[in-house]
Amino acid sequence: MKKNMGSVDRGIRVAIAVIFATLFVTGIVTGVIGTILLIVGGVFVATSVVSFCPLYTLIGVNTCSVKK
Repeated sequence: MKKNMGSVDRGIRVAIAVIFATLFVTGIVTGVIGTILLIVGGVFVATSVVSFCPLYTLIGVNTCSVKK
């Protein structure tokens, strides 16, 4: 897998995942919507760890900076 996510993109995804988890744990968002937010947050963290987003590949986006 070729990296297609930059560090800013990865940081934003992790921050959003933390927000989703906080909303669920504090009980602000519960039920099915809360579970969906946790799953999306988990996907955000997983894609941030590997610096690869399959959706970006499908739509042709690359936020990773070019190394010279």
